[in-house]
Order: sequence, then C-alpha cells, then structure tokens
Amino acid sequence: MENHLQTKDWGLGLKGHVIIAGPCSAETPEQIEKVCLDMKKENMIPNIFRAGIWKPRTRPGSFEGIGEDGLKWMEIVRHHLNIPITTEVGNAAHVELALKHKVDVLWIGARTTVNPFAVQEIADALQGVDIPVMVKNPMNPDLQLWLGALERLQAVGINKLAAIHRGFSDSYDKRFRNKPNWSMPIHLKREWKGMEVINDPSHIVGNRAGILETSQRAINFGLDGLMIETHHDPDNAWSDAKQQVTPAALKDILSKIDFKSTTGFENPGERLNDLRTAVDHLDDQLLDLLQERFSLIDQIGAYKREHNLTVFQSDRWKFVMESRTQKGVQKNLSEKFMKELLYCIHEESVKRQEKQLREADPVKK
Repeated sequence: MENHLQTKDWGLGLKGHVIIAGPCSAETPEQIEKVCLDMKKENMIPNIFRAGIWKPRTRPGSFEGIGEDGLKWMEIVRHHLNIPITTEVGNAAHVELALKHKVDVLWIGARTTVNPFAVQEIADALQGVDIPVMVKNPMNPDLQLWLGALERLQAVGINKLAAIHRGFSDSYDKRFRNKPNWSMPIHLKREWKGMEVINDPSHIVGNRAGILETSQRAINFGLDGLMIETHHDPDNAWSDAKQQVTPAALKDILSKIDFKSTTGFENPGERLNDLRTAVDHLDDQLLDLLQERFSLIDQIGAYKREHNLTVFQSDRWKFVMESRTQKGVQKNLSEKFMKELLYCIHEESVKRQEKQLREADPVKK
C-alpha cells in the first residue's frame, strides 16, 4: 500500500489516497483505546481517525451518541496514534464543543447537508476558524445542494474543503443501503476543480462483505480516498454493527485494492493522448449520427401529424427496444446500458414530435 501521509496545498492537507478509519460511534474510552491498539498491532494506522460523537437518528430511543465525554476520549487517539481526529457536527453547539476539544477535522453529515439553514448555522459558527471540513452528499442525489453546502463554508473562509460520497437513499434498489450513483461525485469533481471526494463504502453497502468491491470501484472512478468504519468488536458495536470491520480486516481490504494514480488531463502520456484523441473523433461521429437520426425523427413526426397518427407507437417501440438491445449485447454492450441509452433516445424523439404537434396546432399550445 502506498504511503498516504504527505503534504499538499489544498483539500485535507494530505497527498495520495486518504484513508479515514475508526468506529461508527465513540462508545467508551476502553473501546477507543482497543481500536487504537489493534491498529498499531496490525500496522494499519490511517491518515485520520474518525468517531461519531453525536448520531442523528430517524426515531428517538436509538443510541444518539455519547456526547461531549466522547470528545475527551479522543486524547487516547493522539496518545497512541498521533494522527488527526474527525467527528460529525450538526449544529453550532457541536462546532463549539469540537473546537474546544481541538478536533482536527469536522464533517457535516448527509442529514444536515439537506438543510441549508443548518449548514449556514455551522458555517457561521466557523467564521474565522482555520479547520478542514468535509461535507457528505445529501440524502437524495441533488448536486446543487451538495455544492451549495461546500460554497457556504467557503464563503466564511473555510479553504480546506473535501466532499464525502456516502451514497443516496433509494427505496427500490435493495443491493445497497445507499445507492452509489457514481455519476454524482464525478460531476462534483468536474464542477469544482481540485475538490477531493472521499468515498464512504461502509454507508453505501451497509454490510462489511461489500466494502472491498465498492472501495475498488471508488478508486477506479478517480475518488481520492476512503472512509471505512472500523471497530475492535464490530458485532457488538452500539451502532451500524453490520458495516464495521476490524483493523485486521481493514488492513486486508486495503492490501487488495489497486490504488490507481490519477493522470492529469493537462499532461497525459503520449499513448494516452493518442487514445483520447481517437475517442474525441468517435464522439464527433456519434454526434453527427445522432443529428442525422433526429432529422429523420422530425420527418417521421411530420408524417404522423399529416396522417393523424399518435406520437407513441407501442408495437414499433417494443420492436426497436428488443432488436437494438439484442444487437448491442452481441457487440459486448451490457443490456442495462442499451436499455438506458434507448430510453434516452426515445424520450428525446417523443419530445421533438410533441413539439411539432404543438407548433402545428396553436389550440394545443
């Protein structure tokens, strides 16, 4: 595994893939000490140690965190591991206590990111404070809400910012606790050049068995690090027991991940540059073909209008979907990709034909 602890000028102040690990919740001082000692024993010391002090819960009665006492226990981490510590804050009072106990890095949770008022309260409490802050994505895949939370912090002078991708609520996809929707963190990195995005596979999969696969996918997509919940006795953890791993398991997971380097777009290698140029040419051809296809769609729309035919023809759509999907699969394209592509093209085709109808019949406008 690469050496992660090197300085740089932005983000969390670390270079390479950032590894953040520690229990979901601080439970007892003995628990914190045991996790630290097991990390030392396994020679698996992360860049940053995490532990939840306040735990937002959907319904009262669940364990909602140990509170300020847990912040005092973080001195155990400094004593044994001598690394930065991080915890979640959900309001100005949390910020005040975290700063009082010299927490090194703060993070804002998904349930807080959805509320601009709460984010602004935290930002106001951090006015003039030089501390790194990480922002988890909101519960739903809303890029503007995610960006907005980061911008509110930047506006009060927080310059060391990072994002955490922990997946999005999806009641239909049971494979994940929170569906990853990988396009969202990628879009964030495009929108905010230089922004670090750290993946939280623990909350995405919700079970320890899927952490390795999801972590590797995050690295493959160019994300900048991992936050993995780590406990000395996961099965008996007070919160999120199923998704926590031991320090030994964490070491095993990280040893199996292929940590890929990110080649800058500005200085690619000659071979990579040639391949990208070839892709650019093919994309131009694809756009020309789509333009030609939609030109034909416009003609089909005109014909339907002249002959009083409905825009949507179910038999034709069924034939197109089945035949094109089959051809795509034969060309080594996945069935899922083909269906999503065809749905997008079909939706645009229907919109163009409906527009023609409205323009031809002013009464329907």
